[in-house]
Amino acid sequence: MKNRSAFIVVFILIMLSPTLAFADDEEFGPEEWTQYRMNSDKNAFFNNNSQPLTEKTFKTADEVRATPVVVGNSLFIGNHNSGDLFAFNVKTGEKLWQNKAPNWIHSEMIYQDGKVFVGFGNRFFQDNGIRGTEESGVLALDAKSGEIIWKYNTDGEVMPTPALYEGSLYIATGDRNLYKLDPNSGELLHKAEIGSTASMSSPNITEGMLYVGGSGPKPYTLSAYDLTSDEFKWQIEFPDVFAGLDDVPPAVSENLVVTTALVGNSDNPEHKIYAMDVDSGDIVWEDSFGVGEFVRNNKSGAPIIYEGKVFVGSPITKTFYAYDLKSGEKIWEFKNEIMKAPPVAQDGIVYFSNTKGYVYALDMETGEKIGEKKLNGKLAPSGPIIINDTMFIGSQDSNVYAFPLSEFSSSGEEDGEVAAAEKRPSKDPDEKSSIGNYVIFVLLIIMLVGIALMLKKRKKV
Repeated sequence: MKNRSAFIVVFILIMLSPTLAFADDEEFGPEEWTQYRMNSDKNAFFNNNSQPLTEKTFKTADEVRATPVVVGNSLFIGNHNSGDLFAFNVKTGEKLWQNKAPNWIHSEMIYQDGKVFVGFGNRFFQDNGIRGTEESGVLALDAKSGEIIWKYNTDGEVMPTPALYEGSLYIATGDRNLYKLDPNSGELLHKAEIGSTASMSSPNITEGMLYVGGSGPKPYTLSAYDLTSDEFKWQIEFPDVFAGLDDVPPAVSENLVVTTALVGNSDNPEHKIYAMDVDSGDIVWEDSFGVGEFVRNNKSGAPIIYEGKVFVGSPITKTFYAYDLKSGEKIWEFKNEIMKAPPVAQDGIVYFSNTKGYVYALDMETGEKIGEKKLNGKLAPSGPIIINDTMFIGSQDSNVYAFPLSEFSSSGEEDGEVAAAEKRPSKDPDEKSSIGNYVIFVLLIIMLVGIALMLKKRKKV
């Protein structure tokens, strides 16, 4: 009888063990990340109902100017200057591997089918006008080991993030070409001449079309490329633009492509926003943010689109804006500091970062400040992303910061009461994990007591 009781207890523990381990095995992020900021609207958020993470800092080797990428339980990020590449366990913070690219990393490390792809190169010009000195190109690495699978070299930089579509990898470059590569071998499948330099304008792939901005030789151009026919559908020239269009990854939603650029000159720059028809390239609406002081690098704000609104910050006017996507009407504006990175929005709140190291949370309908959080270093041009109510953002202090959205302070201090959490139910990961473990423990005790009573009753009989 004793042996039988012991067997039953062991059997129950074995049956419960998968339940106890489930939380640790659950994949935190999406299954793939195939282009800049994951989505064509450039609003990089994802939710599979996993609990938010507790605050973590992922330390890298140099400045972070690329957007962090989270896939499954891994975080991938590369470094400006040094070209170091990292993968971390997103839940524990453990470094999984480290490797190195031949040049700067401003590209995201996109992911598909067990491989990560990343562009490398710098912003300096060769004597022939091609942007990017020393070695430029793209790497494919094994996502688990970090070992380089293949390398493809280009004449100009690949600072824009590559994009994957139906078994092909597309890269826009400083040598004014668009390359189509086999993601498994790195073999060149096709090359199309854009005719203008892609500085930081990462290709946006939407419904079989690729959109990318370019600069010199002037005029600046926005191009739409048909991925089915490998031909340009249209290329729209902006004769008044002198900067920015080549830096901005365009956002696409509801048959409109949105970008920003600077007109005039560096002594008196005017920052403008444009919305164009995806089929023709015709400008549907445009507006001026105003005139301000010229800034070095990343001169034009990168937009996102969320629930029929465009959100974008201007480094020229030091103001954050909300526009109606269809009409182009400005809904509200929020004065701040220099901001260069794309924002992120979720649950009626839009978040943006600035070069002073702050992240702000604003009500997306009114522009009212809900909260803010102070981090370290310049939070540019890496923009925030949200995965399961956890914000990730890279800083030029060499860290990637991760923290739950509940940490935004309404008082403007680093610590204090949480305002952003008032918009949604509380999701304290430690509290919910403890409650879950307690419930399982109590159920286990009840089952064991029940078995003991049953066996005792049988023994009496």
